[in-house]
Formats: sequence, C-alpha cells, structure tokens
Amino acid sequence: MRNLVIVGSGPAGYTAALYASRADLKPLLFEGDQPGGQLTITTDVENYPGFPKGIMGPELMELMKAQAERFGTECRLQRIERIDLSKRPFHLWNSEGEEVVARSIIVATGASAKLLGLPREAELMSHGLSACATCDGAFYRGKELLVVGGGDTAMEEATFLTRYATKVTVVHRRESLRASKVMQERARSNPKIDWLWNAEIIEYIANAQNKLVGAKLRSTKDGRVWEQATGGVFLAIGHQPNTSFLGGQLELEPTGYVKLFGGTRTSVEGVFACGDVADAVYRQAVTAAGSGCAAALEAERWLAAQGVH
Repeated sequence: MRNLVIVGSGPAGYTAALYASRADLKPLLFEGDQPGGQLTITTDVENYPGFPKGIMGPELMELMKAQAERFGTECRLQRIERIDLSKRPFHLWNSEGEEVVARSIIVATGASAKLLGLPREAELMSHGLSACATCDGAFYRGKELLVVGGGDTAMEEATFLTRYATKVTVVHRRESLRASKVMQERARSNPKIDWLWNAEIIEYIANAQNKLVGAKLRSTKDGRVWEQATGGVFLAIGHQPNTSFLGGQLELEPTGYVKLFGGTRTSVEGVFACGDVADAVYRQAVTAAGSGCAAALEAERWLAAQGVH
C-alpha cells in the first residue's frame, strides 16, 4: 500500500514528487518510457527561472529527479499501462505486469506533440525541427521558417515566431484555415507571414551535421513535388494528452485533456492531475512545475483528511 503514486515524470511529476517526499508521503513515481518528458528532446532551456545562462533540457530533468530522490522519492523506469479508479484504494499495473495499490494518485503523464510521422523526425527535433515556438523560437533569430498547420496553434506559433524570424511561411494542406477568425486576421495582417496553400511536407532535408536545412513539399492539388530551403520547421498540428492508460475513468475535456474541478482535483476523489496532461493553454516547464507543487499539496491535505499522516 502506497500513500501516493505519481504517474509520469517531467517538471510536473518530479516537482510533485519533491513536495510529496518532503511531506514524508514516500511517493512512488513511474517515469514512463521517456523519463523527463518532452524536455529530454529539447537542447537549451533559457526560460526556466534560476538558470541565467540557460540549461540543457535533459540536465534540468536529471537535477529535478535527483532532488526528488534526495528526499525519499522512489523512481521506477516503468510505465503504468492500466489503472482501476472504481474504488479506493486504487490499483495500478505497470509495464511488467506488477500491481501497485495506492491511497492517492497524481497523474502527470504530459502531452505529446503531434508529428507528421516522417523519417528522421525524432532525431531532427531541436536540430532545426521543433514543436514549440515559445520554447525554441529565440534560437531561430534572423532565419526564414516554415510553420505546418492551419488551426489556432499554427497561427499563434507563426505570429510568435515573427519576433525572431525574417519571414514565416505557413504550410497548409488546404486553401482555408481552421483557425478562429480573430487568430486568422492577426496572422494575415502580419507582414512577415507568408502562405503556402494546398501543400504538405513529405520529407525533411538535413546536412552532414544532421541539421535540418530544407524540406521536400508536395502539392495536394496536382502532386507536384519541390524542395525548399529553410532555417527551421515548426510543427503546429496540436498535442495529444497521454491519457490512454486511464481507460476513460477520469472525466476529460472535449480536447482530451484531463478536466480539473478546482486546483488539481479530477473527477475522482483522491486523484489529482498536473502539467501538460491537464493544460492545453500554457504548456511550459515552469507552469508544469507549479502545478506539480499544487497537486502534491492538495494530495497531502486530502490524505490528512483521510487520517493519513
């Protein structure tokens, strides 16, 4: 029987573990298949407080994990594949088939950026390819960029990138955008934003140093194929919250994110959620860490009310 099980790592999970372990809850944290989450595929992190010269994403996650472990968090390099929230205590099964019983749970499994599924996509991340303009935009100062997508996210990313880029071209498969009218108007009125309609990227072009330098595109109308040099490609086709293991046992927002009922409380008493799995708006390391702190404090108070100290 565990007082608290944290499902997922990254800034939210590790911060929740830090606060929970300092409260002597002896949390057990399942790191999943990608310990540290999305920051492990990010190079320089320059916007996390306390690091004026920046820090590498993987190093930041290693430091967060070490800090949580220092106070007694047990981390396991396993993922949770199934969970039963129908009654308390809760039951969880990991990737090795082992069962864990918990009085309370914090879900911190994050969200994964939707990718195009093209070859070399993973290895080119942070090497000319990105899925987060606010994270990486400053590294592309003075370059001409491509943004893939046609929704609000793409318009927001393209507009943000004009702060640094000399030109941003939005690549969209259709002739019309899905984005809201206000977001469309904001992007269309920006003189730095150009448009490439009825087109899709079918291949990334990299140099000998494994740096993305261009893309092969195809017309969705006539099938014409051409190559286009670029200083970087930003994928803005949305994020997918990592909630499949929940089996529909927590109420979700229409967008798929875990629905919160004040603070970090979910639809099931004793289960809390933090970080990108419940945040469709900010998706930043610092906001994820803050929500991880909140989840641990709320779990601690809830457990105390159940007579667990």
